[in-house]
Amino acid sequence: MAYSVERLKTGVDGFDELIAGGIPRGFFVAVVGEPGTGKTIFCIHFAWQGILDGDKVIYVTTEESRESIIRQAAMFGMDFAGAVDRGRMIIIDALMKSRGDEWSLQELDLEEMIEKVIAAKKALGYGRARLIIDSMSAFWLDKPAMARKYSYTAKRLLYRWDFTTLAVSQYAITTGEAFGWGIEHVADGIIRFRRSIRKGVLRRYVLVEKMRQTPHDLRMHAVEIVDGKGMIVTGPVKYRREDVALPKHVMDRILRALKDADRETP
Repeated sequence: MAYSVERLKTGVDGFDELIAGGIPRGFFVAVVGEPGTGKTIFCIHFAWQGILDGDKVIYVTTEESRESIIRQAAMFGMDFAGAVDRGRMIIIDALMKSRGDEWSLQELDLEEMIEKVIAAKKALGYGRARLIIDSMSAFWLDKPAMARKYSYTAKRLLYRWDFTTLAVSQYAITTGEAFGWGIEHVADGIIRFRRSIRKGVLRRYVLVEKMRQTPHDLRMHAVEIVDGKGMIVTGPVKYRREDVALPKHVMDRILRALKDADRETP
C-alpha cells in the first residue's frame, strides 16, 4: 500500500511545486541564510497560509517586535492582527520583553520559549498547528557551539504537540557567527536563501537542500519580493561555483564550530 504524506502549503507562489506540494506535516524545517534574503517574508507567508487553511498558528519573533511582524504582513495583504483577535494566531514577542504581557518572553531562554509555545497551543485549542521561530539563532548568539544541542532539544520537546515548524537561523557571511549549521543536523528539511549583487542589483535565491519523504527540486531558483503581494519564485537559474562558494576564513570557522558542537552534544 502506498504511503500518503500530508503536506502543508507554504503560500509562496511557485515554491510548493519544488517540494511535491508542500511541507510534510510534523516536520521541523530549517530556514537559513544571510540577513535580507527573505527568510522572514517566507515565514509570514507560511503563517498566513495556515490561517487560510484553518490551522492554529504560533509565531515566535526574537529579532523584531510583534507590531513589526504585523505591519510586514499587512504590507502583503495578510491580516495578522485580525487573526490574533479571532483567536486563530498567537505572536510571542521575545524582543520587547519589558512589556510583560502574557505572550512576551521575559528572558531569551530556550526552555521559557518552549513553555510559552506549549501554553499558546493550549490556548488556541485542538487542531493542526504551525509554528514559526524567527529566529532560533537568538538563543545561541553568545554560544554558537550549542546550536545543535538547542535545536535537538526544541525539536524533541515540541514534536508531541503536532507542530509543523519553520526554525529560522541567521548566517552572517562577514563573521561566520550565528550560522545554521547546528540546526541543519537535526532538521527534517533545509530551505536555504541566498543573495548576490549582479550589475549593482540585489538578487535573491532559494534552494531546497533537504526535505525528507519528498522528491524535491535540486536547482537554485530566483526569488522576487513584490510590493503588495509578497514572495514569488520566478524560476531556476544557472549558478557558477564561485557564486555560492564561501570564503576560506568562513569555512574554517564552520569546521571549528562543527567540532565544538560534536564535543558539546551529549
